[in-house]
Amino acid sequence: MTSVSETTETDLFSHPSVPTLEVPGIARLPRAEWQVIDWLGAWHFWGLHLAALVGVLLLPPSAGDLVLCAAAFYFRILGVSLAYHRYFAHRTFRTSRAFQLVLAFWAQTSVQKGVLWWAGHHRNHHRYADTPDDVHSPVRRGFLWSHMGWILAPRYSDTPVEVIRDMAAYPELRWLDRHKHVPSFAFGLAMFAIDGISGFVWGFLVSTVLLWHGTFSINSLAHVYGKRRYPTTDTSRNNLWLAVLTGGEGWHNNHHFFCSSAQLGFRWWEFDPTYTLIRALEKLGVVWDVRRPPRHVIEWRPANVAPADARA
Repeated sequence: MTSVSETTETDLFSHPSVPTLEVPGIARLPRAEWQVIDWLGAWHFWGLHLAALVGVLLLPPSAGDLVLCAAAFYFRILGVSLAYHRYFAHRTFRTSRAFQLVLAFWAQTSVQKGVLWWAGHHRNHHRYADTPDDVHSPVRRGFLWSHMGWILAPRYSDTPVEVIRDMAAYPELRWLDRHKHVPSFAFGLAMFAIDGISGFVWGFLVSTVLLWHGTFSINSLAHVYGKRRYPTTDTSRNNLWLAVLTGGEGWHNNHHFFCSSAQLGFRWWEFDPTYTLIRALEKLGVVWDVRRPPRHVIEWRPANVAPADARA
């Protein structure tokens, strides 16, 4: 494989080991993958989409509903980014056992299964990124599979405990992982308490569907659209718009190059509100030992690219 020092400017935007990725068609999904999806068993997934659509049609939003929807979306996308991803999957900082439980509960209000399930499958994604063993690679199995098809396949419904034993050692996390809907039910009730049925529809149903597809976009779009600063052995890309949408997760090529960092936006201009929140928690003493990218990672560029081109 080409070493970092030997990388050319052309390599910056190509994949060093996987064939050049052609943008998959939105409807592309291999027939074999369609056959492993449990369409009936995923009734809750489709049902929530349908309930949100019916709610939108029957209850046009007020300005307050839209504000609540946006707040509920971003509150939970930060939980997904900070808790599920940067803490449980990658251990990019340390915290107390009590706050660890708070993080797990917060993340699971997103209705994205249990904390051990989420973090375990994400660790496997990094282990096998864009190889045939990657659970959600658009280059291997198509765009729709990477976006949401794999979630609906029974073969991935179990928690891969073997890769998340460090976190599975805590009985409270194992309980939350088994009772994955408790935090989401609590969040739905909170939205109803705030604004009745409108609060439930816009603060929970609609925001959850938007949240799902915002999160899924990192598995799909962030491996298809954007720029590649680093020559990783996968198709990860940096995308500003996805970063804005997902609390900083759109700096996906940065992340795949140095995944042990709590900071995904390596440059000062790379929008990363999740990292800003982690820094605030660090200053308060709630989290510590926060991992950051070393200087040589931040300043890395191909040997024959001038400094002025480093932001390409």
